[in-house]
Amino acid sequence: MGVYCGSRCRGRCAKAGFQDRCLKYCGICCRQCKCVPSGTFGNKHQCPCYRDKLSSKGKPKCP
Repeated sequence: MGVYCGSRCRGRCAKAGFQDRCLKYCGICCRQCKCVPSGTFGNKHQCPCYRDKLSSKGKPKCP
């Protein structure tokens, strides 16, 4: 995870119940989308790619 993704994902996952999982998926999404929404929750309109990624089960992939 690059410096940008690392720092953005640490902020995004600061209040997550499952830090490791949050950081893992945030990192994947950040590398693919080149952005992470601000704050610890919501604000996904800031990054449509991040918002629209879905897991294999059809649920939102990015925290």
